[in-house]
Amino acid sequence: MTNFSSIISSRLSISERQVAAVLDLLDEGATIPFIARYRKERTGSMDEVQIAAILDQLTRLNDLADRKATILHTIQEQGKLTPELEKQINDCWESSTLEDLYLPYKPHRKTRADVAREHGLEPLAKQLMSQSPTLKPNEAASKFLTPEVNSADDALQGARDIIAEWMNESQQARNAIRREFDYSAIITSKKVVKRTTSAKEKTEEKATSAGDSFEDSANQYRDYFDAHDRLSRIASHRLLAMRRGEAEGFLRLDISPDAEKALDKLARIFLRNSSDAAYQVELAMEDAYKRLLKPSIETEYMAKAKEKADDEAIRVFADNARQLLLAAPLGQKRILALDPGFRTGCKLVCLSAQGDLLHHSVIYPVPPKNDIAGATRELAALCNRFQIEAISIGNGTASRETEDFVRRTLSGLGLEQIEVYVVNESGASIYSAGEVARQEFPNEDVTVRGAVSIGRRLMDPLAELVKIDPKSIGVGQYQHDVDQNKLKTALTQTVESAVNSVGVDVNTASKHLLTYISGLGPTIAQNIVNYRTEHGPFTSRAALLKVPKLGPKTYQQAAGFLRVSGSKNPLDNSAVHPERYALVEQMAADNHCHVKELIHNKPLLQTLSDQLQRYVIDEASAAKMGIEAVGLPTLKDILAELEKPARDPRGQAEQFRFSDEVHTIDDLKEGMILPGKVTNITDFGAFIDLGVHQDGLLHISQIKRNNLKLTLGQTLQVAIIGVDLPRHRISLGVAK
Repeated sequence: MTNFSSIISSRLSISERQVAAVLDLLDEGATIPFIARYRKERTGSMDEVQIAAILDQLTRLNDLADRKATILHTIQEQGKLTPELEKQINDCWESSTLEDLYLPYKPHRKTRADVAREHGLEPLAKQLMSQSPTLKPNEAASKFLTPEVNSADDALQGARDIIAEWMNESQQARNAIRREFDYSAIITSKKVVKRTTSAKEKTEEKATSAGDSFEDSANQYRDYFDAHDRLSRIASHRLLAMRRGEAEGFLRLDISPDAEKALDKLARIFLRNSSDAAYQVELAMEDAYKRLLKPSIETEYMAKAKEKADDEAIRVFADNARQLLLAAPLGQKRILALDPGFRTGCKLVCLSAQGDLLHHSVIYPVPPKNDIAGATRELAALCNRFQIEAISIGNGTASRETEDFVRRTLSGLGLEQIEVYVVNESGASIYSAGEVARQEFPNEDVTVRGAVSIGRRLMDPLAELVKIDPKSIGVGQYQHDVDQNKLKTALTQTVESAVNSVGVDVNTASKHLLTYISGLGPTIAQNIVNYRTEHGPFTSRAALLKVPKLGPKTYQQAAGFLRVSGSKNPLDNSAVHPERYALVEQMAADNHCHVKELIHNKPLLQTLSDQLQRYVIDEASAAKMGIEAVGLPTLKDILAELEKPARDPRGQAEQFRFSDEVHTIDDLKEGMILPGKVTNITDFGAFIDLGVHQDGLLHISQIKRNNLKLTLGQTLQVAIIGVDLPRHRISLGVAK
């Protein structure tokens, strides 16, 4: 069996012992959150990012192993698999090298070289490749004339076609061109002047349906109408924009190294002298480069560049998604939520502290109806009737107008104690029309469901956002252009990481939240919900073993991330894993107290901190005892959890208010200093919501110059440094 741990260790610069430990745990069915949290001794305290990288490499190597099996089978069927070739393929774990080995045997459509071979010109090609100084190419070619080969020029052309194919299949030649691509390749994009009919029709149809002219649609790519970048350095967002422009028929892309240097590298491999025969080989070499090698390697490098850009875009998306999922919750408070709108009014819902829908109605405090009196009466009545503690307003259309009305009304009613929040409503409409919302509110329309989502996002963003496809939560960068399978994997891992880092109360969590708990999945999550509906709340973690299909292995993976707040054992409401309960009980006994007396007891925990070494169990001792080894990383985690059991790492929601000076982009003037909130972070800058229905861009140069470490939802003061009204672009700087 191939030693994948050695290959992965080399690729990721992680010790082979650590990689092997992670591979063993994955093979045992352990999840990434479980490994990172509860198997630190085995992995050397590797974090989730490192473990995910190992899993990604394992997936790639398994895919490559499948590809090798297919290649070996294909060559074997051709009767051309030699022991030497088989060994080369088996020893190869680089995709490009593997495909080079396969290239001469790869089934393909008939080529010019195939036709030349059928005409008997391969011997002439071999003569030319010898580059003998005494060989006269025309005389040699005249001996190969046939009814299909009418002249010496035709014979030489056919021989050159064969030579060009040999050069294309040469691993040495392909690697030489790859090195030149690595060193000097430039990617260029040009505006398509003469489009193909299909591309034009397709794009014009799309543009017309969107209400824009064809040229208006093309102008969104005008920054790329004559652009060039070093391929090795191009920013991911630029490459993805270029590729989208190419796909839509506006741009033509090309990747080229320095052609003169590339041909010089090939000449060093194939040209031996300056004979007439060598001249024929040189002509074949130039043809091979232009017609075969360059297009082939260009395709390969475009794919590599795309993969690199995808990985960067997915990383940015996943980082943003994680920050959004882990946004600070307001907690269990009675909420009045508003989904703002002009013509259709503002949909209003009242929610209990548990998020249950209590009431819904519609008010019209903004144009065109401007029913301020009626809206004020309704708002006042509902705030009193349901003892509202906070108001959540979606940040879409009419958001600022609705917020202004709410704040004025609360001030006029003497209800300033009610907190007002504006929340990001991205994806709320998708949720409201989806299956999850229909199951939760089968008798309500999409507008009510959307308003409920806006309210619940304030109470607990994580619990609500897990119901929505992560691609739809409004923090992506070219998410529809990247590899969708890789994106789905990365975002699923991100959601799992976020959910498990917080933990969930098993007696209140929805099926959707439980689905992402380590080891569970949709079926067992539903079984948990069904079980507590039938039997009442869980009274202990151990009771989870009574849930259908939740066996010991699943329990091991999930238990540490599930909380049982009403349990007699206080550890059931903490991140201490049940497999360590005995250890904590021993700590308590050694200090002549009960486990519950350790909770929040800083002096006693400090005493334990000084005694930690006595509780270390090395691998040899643990193996004899049939348990996992216990080291200082696990012991320190246990003490931290005893000090603050079931702690929420997300902080607490804070109120924020936009400037009253501006409401639309027309109100902005250069030099203004305004408060803003970070809504999206990309590799070229951060988008800042100023409350004018168009986010401004704080360019990456500004961020680096000011040494900023931005996070989603962060508030800061920014300066307006440019406003492009026709293009709806706002350029921002950092306020001094």
